[in-house]
Amino acid sequence: MTPHGLHADALGVLERWAPPSPEQDALRASYVAHLRAHPDGLFKACYPDHLTASALVVSADRSRVLLTLHRKAGLWFQFGGHVEPDDATLAGAALREATEESGVAGLVLEAAPAHLDVHAVPFCDPRGGVRHLDVRYVASAPAGADPAVSGESYDVRWWPVDALPTEEQGIRDLVRLAVGGR
Repeated sequence: MTPHGLHADALGVLERWAPPSPEQDALRASYVAHLRAHPDGLFKACYPDHLTASALVVSADRSRVLLTLHRKAGLWFQFGGHVEPDDATLAGAALREATEESGVAGLVLEAAPAHLDVHAVPFCDPRGGVRHLDVRYVASAPAGADPAVSGESYDVRWWPVDALPTEEQGIRDLVRLAVGGR
C-alpha cells in the first residue's frame, strides 16, 4: 500500500472505531485530528507526535499475556513500534511488530483496536519531546506458543493476567479490555 493509502486506512480505522470509554473517545478524536493535520502523521519523521501500532499478545485461553522487557525503556510492555511505509494497514503494522518482537508465528489479530494510549518517549528522537500516539490491538497466540527474545528486548515472558509486572495504568487497562474485564 502507498503511504497515502496507509494514511487513509489508519484514518478510517480510527473514525469507525467504537471506543470503550469517553476518555478513549477523546483520544480517538485527537488521533483523527492529528492524521487530518499531518499527511506524515503515521511515521517517525512526523515530529513531535506520530502514531505507533502495538499488539498485546494473549494466550489461547486468555489467562496470560505475553510482555516484553523493552531494551531501551527497561520496562515491561506489549509489542509494538513505528509504522513503516511498506506496511499495508495499521493493523498489519501491529501484527508485524508483535510477530517480529515476540518470535511467535501464527498470531491472530483482532480486527479493531482495543485501546489508545499517548506516552512520551524521550529516546525516540534526539530532539526530544516525542509522543507516541499508540493504537493498541489484541493478538491471540496459538496454543503452546513458545516466544523468543528479539534484539529489542531483554526478556519476553508470559504473565498471568492477575500478576502483571507493571503498575502502568495504560497496560493494565489494555489487559483488562483484552481479557474481557477480568
